[in-house]
Amino acid sequence: MAQQAGTAPLTPAAGPAPADREPPSARYGARAIRHTYGALDLGTNNCRLLIARPSDDGFTVIDAFSRVVRLGEGLAASGRISDAAQDRAVAALAVCADKLCRRRVTLARSVATEACRRAANGRHFVERVRRETGIVLEIIAPEEEARLAMLGCHRLLEPGDGPALIFDIGGGSTELVLIDTDGEAAPRIKCWWSAPWGVVSLTESEGTAFNDPSERLAAYGRMKEKVRHAFRRFSELLPSERNNIRLMGTSGTVTTLASVHLALPSYDRRAVDGLMVPSGSMRSVSEMLSKMTHAERSALPCIGTERSDLVVAGCAILEAIMDIWPAQTLGVADRGIREGILRSLMAKDGHIS
Repeated sequence: MAQQAGTAPLTPAAGPAPADREPPSARYGARAIRHTYGALDLGTNNCRLLIARPSDDGFTVIDAFSRVVRLGEGLAASGRISDAAQDRAVAALAVCADKLCRRRVTLARSVATEACRRAANGRHFVERVRRETGIVLEIIAPEEEARLAMLGCHRLLEPGDGPALIFDIGGGSTELVLIDTDGEAAPRIKCWWSAPWGVVSLTESEGTAFNDPSERLAAYGRMKEKVRHAFRRFSELLPSERNNIRLMGTSGTVTTLASVHLALPSYDRRAVDGLMVPSGSMRSVSEMLSKMTHAERSALPCIGTERSDLVVAGCAILEAIMDIWPAQTLGVADRGIREGILRSLMAKDGHIS
C-alpha cells in the first residue's frame, strides 16, 4: 500500500494477501468499471462497507452497508470466534460481496481487526470467509488500524497548530494516535497506542447483570480503572506542554453519545459528523448512562437494544481518554477506517493528494 507523506513507517501486517491486490470484479467475473473503490472493515462488533468513486472534493459514496455481527462475542473467555459469531459475520460479508460485485468495484481492501488478531481460530475464519464469499480479509496490525482511522477523519479536526489526539474505540481494542499538523496537508504521527479494551471486551470483563445503582457505579469505576491502567504507558509519551490541544473520536461510542447530547429523535449523520461537543457535556452524558438500567438505556432512541449493553463500556473508555488528554472540546467523526482505506487507495491511483 502506498505510504502517505509525513506518516511514520509501519511494520507490514501479518496475514493473508491484501484484498486490493485482487479486485473483486476479477474474483466475481464482472466486467470492471474503472475507478470504483471498496473499503470493508470487519471489527469485533460491526461489519461495515463503503463503495465510492473519486470526485473533485474527495470521493462520493455510491453504496454502503453496516451490520452488528458481534464477532468477538465470548472471545475473551474462550479465545476463539464462536461458530454463531462466524455465521453472523459470514452472512453480513456475503451481502458485502454481492454489493462489490453489483457495483463492479475495481479496487478494494478488506480488513479485519482485533477479534481476528486475538482469536486462535482467526486465520481459519479468514479462510472460511474467502471460501464462502470470495472476500480476502487482511488481518491488519494495530498501528495500521490506527493510521487508517486517522487518515479517515483528521480533516474534521478543529483548526489549529500543535498536537492533536485522535482515537477509535472499537469492539475489542482502542487505538490512539497523537499527531502534529503544523499546517501540513498530511499530519505527522508522533506516537500511537493500542489498548486491549473495546466495548465488547470491557463489557464482558464486568458483565451487565447489575440491578442495584451502587453496583452499576462500582462496575463503571472498575472499567474506568482498567482502561486508565492500559493507557498509563501511553500517557507518559504525551507532551507535558499541553496548550491548544485538540481531541477527536471516531467510533460508535462518540457518535452515539453525541446523539444523546443533541437529544436526536433518531440518528442523523449530518448532525453528528464534524460536531464539536464540550468535554464536560460528554462526561455528563457518560455519567448519566452509567447510572441507567439496561431498559432505560434501551429506551433512548439513539441507543436502542443493539447498543444498550455496550455503551457504558464505551463511556468508561471515553472518560479515561479525556482524563489523559483534557481538551476543552471533543470532535466527533462518523468516519474512520473505511474512509482511510478509500483515501489510501485513491491516493495510490493519483486521485487524492
